[in-house]
Amino acid sequence: MRHSVDGDVSAEKLFPVVVLGFFLHQAPPGPSIYWNHISRYRIKRPGIPGKKKKKNIFFFGLRFDCRLKRPAANMETYGNSNKKPKLGNAAENWGMQRATNVTYQAHHVSRNKRGQVVGTRGGFRGCTVWLSGLSGAGKTTVSMALEEYLVCHGIPCYTLDGDNIRQGLNKNLGFSPEDREENIRRIAEVARLFADAGLVCIASFISPYSRDRLNARKIHEAAGLPFFEVFVDAPLDVCEKRDVKGLYKRARAGEIRGFTGIDSEYEKPEAPELVLKTDSCSVNESIQQLVDLLQERDIVPIDGSYEIKELYVQENKLDLAKADAETLPAVQIGKVDMQWVQVLAEGWATPLNGFMREREYLQCLHFDCLLDGGVINLSVPVVLPISTTDKERLDGVTAVALVYNGRRAAILRNPEFYEHRKEERCARQWGTTCNDHPYIKMVMESGDWLVGGDLQVLDKIYWNDDLDQYRLTPTELKQKFKEMNADAVFAFQLRNPVHNGHALLMQDTHKRLIERGYRRPVLLLHPLGGWTKDDDVPLPWRMKQHTAVLEEGILNPESTIVAIFPSPMMYAGPTEVQWHCRARMVAGANFYIVGRDPAGMPHPDTGKDLYEPTHGAKVLTMAPGLITLEIVPFKVAAYNKVKRAMDFYDAKNHQDYDFISGTRMRKMAREGENPPDGFMAPKAWAVLKEYYKSLEKA
Repeated sequence: MRHSVDGDVSAEKLFPVVVLGFFLHQAPPGPSIYWNHISRYRIKRPGIPGKKKKKNIFFFGLRFDCRLKRPAANMETYGNSNKKPKLGNAAENWGMQRATNVTYQAHHVSRNKRGQVVGTRGGFRGCTVWLSGLSGAGKTTVSMALEEYLVCHGIPCYTLDGDNIRQGLNKNLGFSPEDREENIRRIAEVARLFADAGLVCIASFISPYSRDRLNARKIHEAAGLPFFEVFVDAPLDVCEKRDVKGLYKRARAGEIRGFTGIDSEYEKPEAPELVLKTDSCSVNESIQQLVDLLQERDIVPIDGSYEIKELYVQENKLDLAKADAETLPAVQIGKVDMQWVQVLAEGWATPLNGFMREREYLQCLHFDCLLDGGVINLSVPVVLPISTTDKERLDGVTAVALVYNGRRAAILRNPEFYEHRKEERCARQWGTTCNDHPYIKMVMESGDWLVGGDLQVLDKIYWNDDLDQYRLTPTELKQKFKEMNADAVFAFQLRNPVHNGHALLMQDTHKRLIERGYRRPVLLLHPLGGWTKDDDVPLPWRMKQHTAVLEEGILNPESTIVAIFPSPMMYAGPTEVQWHCRARMVAGANFYIVGRDPAGMPHPDTGKDLYEPTHGAKVLTMAPGLITLEIVPFKVAAYNKVKRAMDFYDAKNHQDYDFISGTRMRKMAREGENPPDGFMAPKAWAVLKEYYKSLEKA
C-alpha cells in the first residue's frame, strides 16, 4: 500500500500510526504513511532542526518509508499540478495519480476457446514475449493477433495489455518515472508467473526505459524462464498519424503531460531479440516473424501449423511425368473419383499424400482422425475403389495411371490394395446401411477393393463449365485473404440457395467479430461444388443465385469471397460436417458457421431426419483436431410477419413468425409464386423460379 505524508513526522508519533495501519490495513487520520517491504524511513531527528536523515526502521520484519510525496513534473496531470493538496475530512486519493486515457482491448480468443486447448500439446513452453514501442506502434494489434495464432495452434497463451492492466492491477499508478518503473516491475512479475505456469505470456507495454526492461528480463532469467524482447518499431510521425486513441493530439495540445515520444523520452532497445517494422510490414508478416523466432527457440513446434500439401507435379518435372504416365498400366475412374482427385491435388485433405492407405483409412473410419504425427481431424474416407479384375491386373505394379474421360490425369505410385468392406464402412460413416441413401448406393455399387498410394496430378483440373474462375485452391484463397487484409475469415458452407435468413446470420457474425476487436473480417461464401443428389439445385443455378444476392447488396461484396469447394456431398451428417469444417480451416478460415442439420437429409424410408438436427453443431464443438477454428452456432431465423423481414426467432412472440421450409420454398418457386417480402432478394428469387421453370421445359 502507498500513502503520502506532507511534511516530517517524528518516530514517536509515527509508531502508533504504523501499528494501526498495519493491522487495520487502512489509512490513519491526518498525515498518512508510505510503507513498502523494501524501503527506508525518513524522519525528522530530534535535536537537529530541519535536517532529514535516512534510517532503517524495522517492524515485524518490515521496513517502512515516510517521505514527502508530490506529483512528478512530467506526470500526466490536469489543471494546476503545483497547487498543494489540502487535507480535510473528505475521502482523499492518498496522493496517487489515477491512470487515465486507457481503453480496454478485447481479446480475440474467448475463455471457452482458450480452455479447450490449454495443455493439449506436450512439453513445457512457458516464456514471455515482451513487446515494447511507442503508443500507436501496433503493439496491441500484434499481441492480440499472436495470441490468437498460438491458441489456435494448441499453444497456451495470454496477452497482458498495458491499458487492460491499468484498469485493474495497476489502476493506482500514474505516469511518473517512479510509477512507470513500478508498473513494469509488477507486470514483469505477473508475466513470470504466467510463464512459470507453462503459458506463452505476451506483454504489450510502452515500457520506455531500458533499465525497466532489463529488470523484467532479469526477473525471468533468475527463474530460468525465456524472455524475448521485441521492439515494435514505428516512426513517431507514423504513430501520430494512426493515433487511434487521440492521445498524441491531446499531448501536442498540452492536455497530457509526460507523454512518451512528445515530452517524455522513449529509450529504444539496443539488442532486442526481434525488431518489427510495423510501418512497412503487415500484421500477418509480423506474426510470421514472431512465430519464426519462437520456433527457433523451441517454444512453438515446427509442426504446430502444417503447410498446405498440393499434389500437382512441379512444372519442371511435368514433361517427364507425363511421358512416364503413358507407359504405365491404367485404371479408369469416374466423375466422383475425379472430384476426389481434385480435392487431394489442391490440398484440401492436407496432409494426405494421396488416396488413403489402409492404416490411414482405419484411423479415419474408427477415430475420425489421422493419428501419425499428431491428431489431425479427417472424418471421411478419401479412398479409390477398384474392381477385383483391376486389382488382380495391377497386383505387383509400382505405379498406375488414373484415366478420366480418356485422359491420363494422375499417377498413383506405390499402390497398396486392401479390402473394401462396404457395409462396415457405411455403418460407421453414415450410421446406416440403407441402400436407398444416394451416396451409400454408390458405395455399395463400387469396387470390392480400395487402392491407396502417393498421388501425382499432372495438370490443374478444369471442368470447363464457366465456373472454373470460382474454383480457388486453399493457397489461392489464403492469398485473397491476405490481399484483402483480412484479420478474421468466417466460412459459410452451403448446398442450397441463399435466403435472407442465411444472410442475417452472416451479417450478425460479421458484426460480432467487429465487436470482438477485428477490423476486417472477411466472409468466405463457399458452396459445395462436387456431386449432389438429384433433387438438389445444380451448382450453376446456385452460383447464379448467389451472384444475385451480392448484386442486391444483401451481402457486402467488398468483404465477401465467393468460391467453390470441390468436394462431393455425402449426406453423412455430423461425420461429414467435420470434413467440411476442417477443409475450410486448411484454407485459412478461423470461424465456421454451422447450421441446423448440417450435411443431413431425410431418411430414405421414414422421411424423418436421418440425424438429430442439433448434433452437427454440438459435435463440431467437441471434435478433436479443429482447434484453429471457432464454431459459430446457427441461430434459428424465421420470417417475422410484423417486421416483414427475416429475424432471429423469439419464442415469446411465436405468433409473429412464419417458418418457411425448404420444401415450401421449392413448391412456391415451382408454381411461380413469390415469397413474402423480405424472405429472399427479388433477383435471387427470380433465378430460383427460372430454374424450376427450366425443369418443366425439360
